[in-house]
Amino acid sequence: MSGSAGAGKVVCVTGASGYIASWLVKLLLQRGYTVKASVRDPKKSSVQLPQIQGANKVLKKRDDPKKTEHLRTLDGAQERLHLFKADLLEEGSFDSGVEGCECVFHTASPFYHDVKDPQAELLDPAVKGTLNVLNSCAKHPSIKRVVLTSSIAAVAYNGKPRTPDVVVDETWFSDPDICKESKLWYVLSKTLAEEAAWKFAKEKNIDMVTINPAMVIGPLLQPTLNTSAAAVLSVIKGAQTFPNATFGWVNVKDVANAHIQAFEIPTANGRYCLVERVAHYSEIVKILHELYPDFKLPEKSADDKPYVPAYQVSKEKAKSLGIDFIPLDVSIKETVESLKEKGFISF
Repeated sequence: MSGSAGAGKVVCVTGASGYIASWLVKLLLQRGYTVKASVRDPKKSSVQLPQIQGANKVLKKRDDPKKTEHLRTLDGAQERLHLFKADLLEEGSFDSGVEGCECVFHTASPFYHDVKDPQAELLDPAVKGTLNVLNSCAKHPSIKRVVLTSSIAAVAYNGKPRTPDVVVDETWFSDPDICKESKLWYVLSKTLAEEAAWKFAKEKNIDMVTINPAMVIGPLLQPTLNTSAAAVLSVIKGAQTFPNATFGWVNVKDVANAHIQAFEIPTANGRYCLVERVAHYSEIVKILHELYPDFKLPEKSADDKPYVPAYQVSKEKAKSLGIDFIPLDVSIKETVESLKEKGFISF
């Protein structure tokens, strides 16, 4: 990945202190890019924090100025990383940040499950925030492409059954009505944000590509715990049961790399689903058990219902970006080792 593909080029990453974005900034700097990166004003943040077993104490540190330290210490950051403050809900706050950039990677969007007020906490930042960033992009002709971090959440929830013989691909779109009925607020936020983005990009003639990853795991660069790593942590930190849930899983390094390829490959277009493998939580526990036989892991599902079935997600389009997926067991090992290194668990 290292090299000089980005020498002399300026790009922007929004929400730079986030999990995927931190890796994106790292890899962009490695490739020689100059990166303008937005972070939220720590003084303004008053977000309801996600309720994850055992994770809350850790997540309270979110408003710490330390949350940008891991970016400042990246290779090349001193010379080529410029942090700026921007708020998703503040119109025009990205104008100066995207100025002079060839590509804008819009990753900033809240992700958590325990929501008190879906409109204020998830929907507005996702939808209005995305349009706010795109609006700033529309003002600057230097921008050749926008790469938007969407989610498999905006793809797979359309009421069609997802069984082992079903292959989900980029032509699927989640149905907002189904999301509302099921109170899947995060899924709804990503679905509405991506819909609004495509409409706006078409109207304003913006060349946009979306990356739609599933549950993203792997090593953490940021000091705080993110929702998907917390999903793995909750299973190894003495949980009695594992969720009866099936997700697609993908390594954060593959996701960050896909964003860069989506900009660098001229023919990249439309949406890209990123899933190395779809697996039920029971399978995650099984892999953990094989990797760490001494861990005390949950032995039964959280309910007595049949396991939620797995399904397939097409890898064809992702492979056209040159992504050679890191296997799930490697990603799980990297996640656990990283959680240990960051002090979230000790063994």
